[in-house]
Amino acid sequence: MKLKPISNNINDYLKFSYYIDLDNQDIISKTNQLTLDCHSDVEIAKKLYYFVRDDIKHSWDIKATRVTAKASDVLKYGTGICYAKSNLLCAMLRLKNIPTGICYQRLTLLDDDSQGYVIHALNGIYINNNWIRLDARGNKEGINAEFSMDCEKLAFPIRSNYDELDYPYIYYEPHPTTMKTLENNSNALHIYLHGLPSEL
Repeated sequence: MKLKPISNNINDYLKFSYYIDLDNQDIISKTNQLTLDCHSDVEIAKKLYYFVRDDIKHSWDIKATRVTAKASDVLKYGTGICYAKSNLLCAMLRLKNIPTGICYQRLTLLDDDSQGYVIHALNGIYINNNWIRLDARGNKEGINAEFSMDCEKLAFPIRSNYDELDYPYIYYEPHPTTMKTLENNSNALHIYLHGLPSEL
């Protein structure tokens, strides 16, 4: 699949915003600490990816009810669903001058399509003159996403037989539908079970 940035201005993918608040001092400190010994953009991206994937826990996996949305809150509380985790990785990578955006997939809620579909968020990053996708959702049994420059190793490979799909667009801001979902709910477990949007 060919990825399609919605903006031709690469600087849009380096911007500060309300949800991607890369000027937050805790984000600055943690990002610089993690990348102190890195010597290339690939090393930086890899280190930050694995931090968000592994150290920031997916709310559902640890049964955390707290809802986070802004990157700084995701870092502060150490948890978030995919919409929130993608904001944090975006902020940290942008802080190191690596253009980063948000991508989406439409997936089945369960192993099949019996309970409908949900929107899943991941990141698109521009590195070595190419856009690639990374999914920092967090691994567990049955989910094995990895950092890869060569071929995608995402949390959820698309299953066309269930009408799942990859949206090709790379947004420089998280989609309003996903942020509205976080802002209008107070329990992350309820969101995961009952409140995830089924389309953008």
